[in-house]
Amino acid sequence: MSSVLIQFRTEEVERLKAIQILDKLGLSLQTYLRMCILRLNKESGIPFSMKLEKEPNPGIAALQQASMIAEKYGIADMTLDEINAEIAEARK
Repeated sequence: MSSVLIQFRTEEVERLKAIQILDKLGLSLQTYLRMCILRLNKESGIPFSMKLEKEPNPGIAALQQASMIAEKYGIADMTLDEINAEIAEARK
């Protein structure tokens, strides 16, 4: 099987960081890149997640937290009338 030369450009700082990590793993940059190509072919795709993490919505997060607190204290099943009565009682 013949081999071909693949060249690409990257930032020098990123290349040096990668080499430092790979040195600790006992690998060269060339070996790592060959591994990436082999894995890409074996998996017929990129072998790691390429999803963007969703930005948390602060309003949804607050509602989820309130729901967990309500469950914790056993008040998740309260009706709107019961909630309003509790609020009215607290305001007295």
